[in-house]
Amino acid sequence: MSRAPGVDEEGAGARAPYSGLTPECILDAVEGLHLRCDGRLLALNSYENRVYQVGIEDAPPVIAKFYRPGRWTDAAILEEHRYTQQLAELEIPAVPPIADHHGRTLHRHAGYRFSIYPRKGGRAPELGDAETLTWLGRFIGRIHAVGRAAAFEHRPTLSIEAYGERPSRFVIDNGFVPPDLLAAYRSTVDDVLRSVRAGYGRAGDLALLRLHGDCHMGNVLWTDAGPHFVDFDDCMTGPAVQDLWMLLSGDRDDMVAQLASVLDGYEEFAEFNYAELQLIEPLRSLRMIHYAGWLARRWDDPAFPMHFPWFNTQRYWQDHVLALREQLSAMSAPALNVLGAR
Repeated sequence: MSRAPGVDEEGAGARAPYSGLTPECILDAVEGLHLRCDGRLLALNSYENRVYQVGIEDAPPVIAKFYRPGRWTDAAILEEHRYTQQLAELEIPAVPPIADHHGRTLHRHAGYRFSIYPRKGGRAPELGDAETLTWLGRFIGRIHAVGRAAAFEHRPTLSIEAYGERPSRFVIDNGFVPPDLLAAYRSTVDDVLRSVRAGYGRAGDLALLRLHGDCHMGNVLWTDAGPHFVDFDDCMTGPAVQDLWMLLSGDRDDMVAQLASVLDGYEEFAEFNYAELQLIEPLRSLRMIHYAGWLARRWDDPAFPMHFPWFNTQRYWQDHVLALREQLSAMSAPALNVLGAR
């Protein structure tokens, strides 16, 4: 099986990959960068990596991010760092890691790779507010204008194979789908991926660019000064609409109005190919398949059964198959038409 550039999934789901990451280990890692910890340590909400707020004497706390062993190559991590640094240098509100006095942003301690970030607070944006959506659209447009200026070499590309075919094979080959649902799951995924390919066909030739990749509301923090974008851990190459569709919610009319507001801001800084609207439901379908595969790959990590107890149950797979069948209906509907709403 081919592997995406920069991705090394061998061992990434190994049992207890963070068993050695004790509080003492975390504080020692941070103090190894000549930062004096005050003993305060707060685990933040993260499952793929481990992320902590660490108190620093006579200074604001920092955020220490410990990368999942085996997931990314060093080159892929550093490419993410350079991308966020480039955005920040252009006053686009991304949060890059803090460089040490040697200019390094990726560090090692006790077999773990980690980076240090400034703490950036904020709240979830009000997605029901058209002005907020337009503001978000402006900054995503600026991110994409930078994203088009160069290409990733070591980050993955959003593809049907990587986000649909590969994760669905994994859950089948590793016995996650209950036997009595296996035939239904296979046939439904086959139908969904066939419809996803048709959506890509309707979209035509796509201009791919560097993306945030996981631009959901948990990765956008809002302050009185506006938004800032965090957690570029899944930055990738793909179509622009990937960073837009996760801002949408509600029924079709709601999403049309929301998307119109986002694009009002977006197109102040970047062109948008309206044919990519054909991909909104196909990309949602791929995300659903990929999410199930992600949970399955991480199931040997004790944090996952603890925090996702509903996964890998009979009810989960029944609901998953049903949700994918609903996506077949969604993909058969016409794409969102925002031109009349603007």
